[in-house]
Amino acid sequence: MLRREFIAALATLAAAPHTTWAQSSAEEALEPGLQLGDTTAFSPSDVIDMAREMAARDYTPRPLIPEEWRNLTYDQYRKIWFDSRNGLWEGSDAPQRIDVFPPGLYFPQAIRTYVVEGDQARPLKFDLAVFDTTDKFPDVPIDDTLGYSGLRLRAELRQPGIFEEYAVFQGASYFRGIGTGDIYGLSARGLALKTGDPMGEEFPDFTHFWLERPAPGAATIVLHALLDSPSCTGAYRFEITPGQPLAMQVEAEVFARQTMTHVGIAPLTSMFMFDDMDRQRFDDFRPAVHDNDGLMIHNGAGEVIWRPLANPLTLQMSAFGDNNPRGFGLMQRARKFEDFNDLEALYHRRPGLWVTPGEGWGRGSVSLVEIPTDREIYDNIVAYWRPSADIEAGTSHRFTYRLDWGSDPAPKAAMPLRVLNTAAGGRPEGGRIFAIDFEDAEHVPEDLSRIDRLVRSSAGEVTEGVIQRNPMTGGPRLAFTFTPGEANWAEFRAQLRMDGAPLSEVWLYRWTRT
Repeated sequence: MLRREFIAALATLAAAPHTTWAQSSAEEALEPGLQLGDTTAFSPSDVIDMAREMAARDYTPRPLIPEEWRNLTYDQYRKIWFDSRNGLWEGSDAPQRIDVFPPGLYFPQAIRTYVVEGDQARPLKFDLAVFDTTDKFPDVPIDDTLGYSGLRLRAELRQPGIFEEYAVFQGASYFRGIGTGDIYGLSARGLALKTGDPMGEEFPDFTHFWLERPAPGAATIVLHALLDSPSCTGAYRFEITPGQPLAMQVEAEVFARQTMTHVGIAPLTSMFMFDDMDRQRFDDFRPAVHDNDGLMIHNGAGEVIWRPLANPLTLQMSAFGDNNPRGFGLMQRARKFEDFNDLEALYHRRPGLWVTPGEGWGRGSVSLVEIPTDREIYDNIVAYWRPSADIEAGTSHRFTYRLDWGSDPAPKAAMPLRVLNTAAGGRPEGGRIFAIDFEDAEHVPEDLSRIDRLVRSSAGEVTEGVIQRNPMTGGPRLAFTFTPGEANWAEFRAQLRMDGAPLSEVWLYRWTRT
């Protein structure tokens, strides 16, 4: 898996100060701002044609940038940042601004980036002068292998004339977004290949970007991307609309060089270290540390599932079989400062990310990978859709979906009671108590005895549970006792029901002996 250091530079650059415009070490630029090259014809279908043609040839890695750039230390890389006064379309009537990131460190290859107006495209030329540096940044060579390593998108989100960032595309096929008022947390990817495979994961790259210039007053920007890896190529189109939530409509076609048996569509990558379920493993002043606290699934049969995330002692993989799912995502339901008590990380402002499938999904499973971690700088959670059928060499697979990034991006209409929190602890006489808090709603009866409780375990023994009203939330709490016996692991399923129908989400959890 990629470490969180892989994308730590993104947060550093996002928070870096914007000071004076710097001149190139090689020569002074004629004018400030990003420089464009010669015009060529462009059509969105060109990206699909390029992906198809590349898939028919052997994989050829992109050239590496000079070694001096690749050998930059983390501290040195922090000494160079983009001056936003050089942003693309700065000083124009365009409703968006685009910043670029420098190459180097975790980003050893350049992304070829183009600006599209009508049916014409012009490349962004590499220019060191668009960056500002401190005197601690070393002298580095400039050659034709250099280019920018990614993009930052900005728009007038809350105040006219103030262009705030809302999305970043940088590193392999990673990208991140935030709803207005949120801060960066989890990431998405264009494609995941062989996640959790003992032979190692394959990380495809976005190698080319084409940005369409939005019309004055337009709320949406369109980004095309070309993906490449040893196993496949891909053509992607992102239609991005900032707000709360931030919405991304994604269209993609993947072309297989090799038969692909383990494909992750709409992959999400996050961090979970601990919460009320297992904080006894961590000596920490904070009650919880995580970017997201649960996987939510709305399956094709209409059932809504909540699976709290875990930080296991050994790698865990879970699969939730389905046919044409209605949606899934990694949520951050803990939204209060006191849930984390962290003045710096501000985990209560991290976004959730909801995936709404479109065309080309069918049968498969929502897969969840949980990787042990002892530090919050590591991404250790991955969720994605895994199609049942392989993508055979020489064929392609087209699919669409929507991504909503925000404080509470999952659909709410006609949904059952949500799980607010899960806690667990040992009992002096043995076994463990699990307490599941559900939200309050108008249709929750005053007389909680009308609510039926369903509690099941794949191993050990569980009590039928008791339901009480939590005075802090106003909603019902289901508590039950689990006695594992000789079991080393168990899968739990719990739900509140009333009058023979679901009242709450289905709560799922995997317990493992520590």
